[in-house]
Amino acid sequence: MRDYLSVDREANAIRLRRSTFLGTFLLVEGSSDKIFYERFVDKLACALVSVSGKPSSKLRVIEVLNILERSNFQGVLAIVDADFDHLGTLLHKSHNLIRTDTHDLETMLLKSSALDKVITEFASEEKITKFDRDIRTALLEAGISIGYLLWISQIDGLNLTFDGLIFSRFIDEQTLQINEVRLIEEVKNKSQAFALKTKDLQKRLMEQKSSNHDPWQVCCGHDLVEILSLSLRKTIGSAKANDVEPNSLERNLRLAYEAVYFCKTQMYSSISIWESNNQPFKVLQNEL
Repeated sequence: MRDYLSVDREANAIRLRRSTFLGTFLLVEGSSDKIFYERFVDKLACALVSVSGKPSSKLRVIEVLNILERSNFQGVLAIVDADFDHLGTLLHKSHNLIRTDTHDLETMLLKSSALDKVITEFASEEKITKFDRDIRTALLEAGISIGYLLWISQIDGLNLTFDGLIFSRFIDEQTLQINEVRLIEEVKNKSQAFALKTKDLQKRLMEQKSSNHDPWQVCCGHDLVEILSLSLRKTIGSAKANDVEPNSLERNLRLAYEAVYFCKTQMYSSISIWESNNQPFKVLQNEL
């Protein structure tokens, strides 16, 4: 009830701002997403609104949008992480709702050339040569089991906990190979889900993986950044932990992401189409 009232207050705050601001309200998930999108929006024509909290920032963004749409509020657009939405039936549909091209904003950053810049900054050429594998492929191969396990948890209602996982307990620091049994045990311990049988989860994981979904839609960006951090300290670099801790790496990836990458995304095209269909409301800078 308290969360619902809070969401209602956020929608009311936007309604109140309409009397002094006639442009577009762009709803995004949390402060880091706001910092990212600020680089591409026309700040005179578009006001970014960061929405965060429980049960998830994504659901709160969608609920604020729903409240405004029910009152026929014009000039509001929301951008959320796709999560697993591109792989199944969309639960939330709206002409004013846009999803990231891949699983989330962080996977979009990692898929772009921003990753190459970060690797150049923090990795060792000698270690990269010795590793002799494409780092993007290695990150996806290490992260996909975690993504599938999270998806299974949501589909089967297992309510497993993935926050605070210690990746070095189930990923080899030299090869980035993942040990799925150790991953399952780590997740079970974090979740206090001792009644679940490891063999059953392993079998379920194998079944789900057999569908061969696009790894960029399955893997969670935060997990891939955790693995990237591990690799820059051990596998392809010798960086100090503080220099490549995940929050710092995500910040570096955002800084390395150029407008030219953004303009090639489906998200950019979707925003452009929304602008055409909702004139005179505007979101993007003319210079893009």
